[in-house]
Amino acid sequence: MFGDLMGMMGKLKETQEKVEATKKRLDSVLIDEASSDGLLKITLTANRQIKAIQIDDTLLEDKEQLEDYLILTLNKAIEKATNVHETEVAAVAKEGMPNIPGLDMFK
Repeated sequence: MFGDLMGMMGKLKETQEKVEATKKRLDSVLIDEASSDGLLKITLTANRQIKAIQIDDTLLEDKEQLEDYLILTLNKAIEKATNVHETEVAAVAKEGMPNIPGLDMFK
């Protein structure tokens, strides 16, 4: 029994290390998002860190329009990055979880 418990604890520690490595790798996964007309482009990592913002000069003439573009485009980019992040981390976590009867956390 204790051998099984020690094995599970080791597997959990290994899984935690893999999750942390995956999170670190996601710093290099870039997500690009653009406004529907291409006047604003945003690049961020799958860990939701903004890397670049490109603004067309025409947007600089109208502050309110630029703010609206930033809000809409940033929200779409963050949603995409969050989906990638959660999918990647969940896949690694599920792969490394020990099989505990009655405890199916990842259906």
